[in-house]
Amino acid sequence: MSLVLEVEYLSGVSFAAISPASSAPDWPPQPDRVFSALVATWAARGQRSQEAQALEWLESQSPPRVIASPAVRRTAVTVFVPPNDPRSDKQKNARGVLPVLRSRQPRQFPAVRPLDPIARLEWDDASPAPETFEALQCLARDTAYIGHSTSLTRCRFFVADSVSSDVGTAAQRRIYQGRFFELRRDFEAGRRPLPGPAFTLANEHAARVGSVFDTHWLLLEHVGGEMPDLRACAIVAKTIRDAVLSGYRRIGMENDIPEIVSGHDASGKPSRAPHLAIVPMPFVGFPYSDGHVMGYALVPPRGSGLLENAAFLRALSMVAPIQDDRRILKIKPREGAAGNSGFSIRLSVTREAPADKRSLDPSLYVGPASTFATVTPIVLDRHLKSEGKERNAEIGNQITAACRNVGLPEPVEVFVDKHPALEGAPSAYPSARSPAWMRWRLPASLASRFLTHAVIRFADPVEGPVILGAGRFVGMGLCRPLFTRREVT
Repeated sequence: MSLVLEVEYLSGVSFAAISPASSAPDWPPQPDRVFSALVATWAARGQRSQEAQALEWLESQSPPRVIASPAVRRTAVTVFVPPNDPRSDKQKNARGVLPVLRSRQPRQFPAVRPLDPIARLEWDDASPAPETFEALQCLARDTAYIGHSTSLTRCRFFVADSVSSDVGTAAQRRIYQGRFFELRRDFEAGRRPLPGPAFTLANEHAARVGSVFDTHWLLLEHVGGEMPDLRACAIVAKTIRDAVLSGYRRIGMENDIPEIVSGHDASGKPSRAPHLAIVPMPFVGFPYSDGHVMGYALVPPRGSGLLENAAFLRALSMVAPIQDDRRILKIKPREGAAGNSGFSIRLSVTREAPADKRSLDPSLYVGPASTFATVTPIVLDRHLKSEGKERNAEIGNQITAACRNVGLPEPVEVFVDKHPALEGAPSAYPSARSPAWMRWRLPASLASRFLTHAVIRFADPVEGPVILGAGRFVGMGLCRPLFTRREVT
């Protein structure tokens, strides 16, 4: 038996921010946010003891799976609103009491429009007693919104005889025993409650369908200089890596640069273990996309904790000093470097995509989904030996092997082509008479390899990011989910 909480967003929009200081929308709805909404309903209904016991039972259950469709992020414009009503014993002047006279503070209301307005939380093997279920159902029926008060919802609990076959998104924040008490305590003390602690579902199924790359990325937003074309992404990615390595040298770790960052083992040979990938974030896959690069992202191996490592952050701070309240990384290739086109760009280091730059959002790449399409061509690991139809089969076999190399199951179908399935992405090869700049520029070690675009379909949804092939650590073989209507309904 499974307990399911169904949440329908009646306006088709979810207004919720990750934190008061964040401009990033919080999607899919996290268990701690939903639980907080139920607790607020409990308080509004009169704080009934039976409902309190039901909430304490719910917080003691194993973490739920979050079933939600992908969502389109809406632009969060800045508006200026008056602060909350002042306390009358401290501010009695008209300027503090009358809203029209109060100073206004900038606010944003991050929002997403899910492809399917119904989301679910599923607790496997959770069987509440009839009185507990009835209490939870009463709370759900009276929960009119989750997140901002404009996120109108219809909620209901039900019990399913079997576990849903849908693949759930790993929860980022959880509820736990004692959470109900903490929320009441903070409310009585007049404090804003902290969000639930970070949590990742670490069950066997999630581990089996995830790639070796992490879903948490460090973004480098393009803020200055002329950004090279997407076809030069491997050269730019290599230059970014060189800049990070120089940061380690500047903090005295020239001989102790971690293999997970350098991509080379102690003997100087290319590492066979997963290490840091640097990928482009281009404007592709949307109507009127033109493929221009809006920034890059540092993608660490899954579970490595690299982006929180003290030495890594020190090294990064050395090459990305604070300028105008943001860390700016300036990069340009070394003189004589292969593929050097003389670029010089400025990148702002951030962990959240700006609200008005959807293409910088890592959620576009992490799935889960059954079908993925290449943004940048896959660089094959081996030279091809076949011709004609047999060549396509050989390419498909190499892509299958590339999936295994990053911890993914073998795909059931691989469609290969010179041209991409995503609008705005450049072809793997230009026409014969095209100018030289329309060819992909690769480091010398990859320059002779065959490039191909592909659409890859797995039997079951897998969690991204999916980055494949010999050039995966320098931005080649980057894939985006392609969602079918079946996957979002």
